[in-house]
Amino acid sequence: MNSENRENSFYNGFMAGRPPKQEATAFGKRLADLRKAAGLSQTEVSSALGIPQRTFSYYEREARFLPSNLVQPLAELFGVPVAELLEGGAEQSGKRGPKSKLERLFEKAQRLPRAKQEFIAKLLRELIGNQA
Repeated sequence: MNSENRENSFYNGFMAGRPPKQEATAFGKRLADLRKAAGLSQTEVSSALGIPQRTFSYYEREARFLPSNLVQPLAELFGVPVAELLEGGAEQSGKRGPKSKLERLFEKAQRLPRAKQEFIAKLLRELIGNQA
């Protein structure tokens, strides 16, 4: 191994971050799972919420609850009911996980003016081949 590869392996190991001191809380694990299922990074979530990434990382690792002003926006961002976010409703009630990106797009499309909805429907019919 040449000196450049040694430096890169050291750098990459260093950049992996320090190992956690303790296991994440049940709430933190659920929050991380919901974020990953929604296909979002911690940076994307923290940016959407207007908080530092480090703060959101804390919520995923150590927190046992969220500040009340973040509950509703986070549930909407993940596409899950507030109860699932706070109580883990999916595991307890057998419901499926967060909505897919396509489902969230359809929900947004439903709020568009009728003319734009019809354009999207026409485009989908052409792409799918009138199978819908």
